[in-house]
Amino acid sequence: MLRVAELIRHACAEVLSRGEINDPVLETHVVTVPRVKMSPDLKLATLFVMPLGGKDANDVIKALDKHRAFLRGEIARKVNLKFAPDVRFKIDDSFDNSAKIDALLNSEKVRRDLDQASGDEADDQENEGA
Repeated sequence: MLRVAELIRHACAEVLSRGEINDPVLETHVVTVPRVKMSPDLKLATLFVMPLGGKDANDVIKALDKHRAFLRGEIARKVNLKFAPDVRFKIDDSFDNSAKIDALLNSEKVRRDLDQASGDEADDQENEGA
């Protein structure tokens, strides 16, 4: 599943980077495909996409949905599978999640807890050495 997902990701990214889709929204946005999730039977591919800068994400998803049949055909041509998987597009929220995690790790409460944990470990090491 992971290998097929990666092949589909590369094929879709290639189509998008070459500008093979004639759509005014897609022509004005650089779209990345960070990950693809395949169904267990390999008949459905969920492509997580994100326009560069994260602007107009919903418009980009609508444009990709409008050209779904073309993309499916191009993916089927580039990736040799028994069945061409149906494609579905979703906004990739992993960038937002990682930003939230970074913000949490850099928050004052977490820093204070980490400093306390470091101090406790130093005290434990001193006690073991004595």
